[in-house]
Amino acid sequence: MATAEMSRWQERLHIPAYRVVEAARYARTSTQTVRHWQKSKNGRARVVSARERGASLSYFQLVEVGVVAAMRKAGVRLSKIRQAREYLIEKLGSAYPFAEYRFKTDGKNLFLGYDQVGKSSDKDKLLSVNENGQIACEILSQRLREFEYDADLGTVLRWRVDGVDSPVMVDPRIAFGAPQVCGVATWVISQRWMSGEGLTDIADDYGLEPHLVARALRFEAIEVDPERPNQWAH
Repeated sequence: MATAEMSRWQERLHIPAYRVVEAARYARTSTQTVRHWQKSKNGRARVVSARERGASLSYFQLVEVGVVAAMRKAGVRLSKIRQAREYLIEKLGSAYPFAEYRFKTDGKNLFLGYDQVGKSSDKDKLLSVNENGQIACEILSQRLREFEYDADLGTVLRWRVDGVDSPVMVDPRIAFGAPQVCGVATWVISQRWMSGEGLTDIADDYGLEPHLVARALRFEAIEVDPERPNQWAH
């Protein structure tokens, strides 16, 4: 990828672009929960990074919300998540640790590969980041598999927002970071459907398989009738 092109999409990692309601929908949680995670109360550390009141979330903040939601659904307590975040901020100087590292969990603790922190090239050796850096055995929760980590850039670059087996992804390099299927934003596909076009017509226009169009529409909360004819007048 050309340096100028890379610079443009890397700038978008920090630009507020996702509303709280969108972040909550992608993470399959509530807007109240997202706001709660971003607050510091009674001396407790935040669960994810803060944002200005009324501001949207950046890509890094969005991924943090998604990763924390996945950790919570895997059974990890908020106190453990706070401990992990504090440890990584203090020891590694990471502003968005849940977007910049690949995590594993056994449902109780959070682990980080030694290869990510420069302590060892052994990918199977793990650091327990909420237990003061103790070494742990390897285990990975299914929900955390939704986040694809790029080791060269040291960042989560793809989030399968509709589940690990879904083709719907958020990738800051594609479709300006909007949820997309094979490069086509799901909101674009939904607008085509709402205008009256049929599944096959939309698929043909974008060079997609009809089942991919259907998955994009379901992600946009649209009930799909695969036999619906094109309603445009010819």
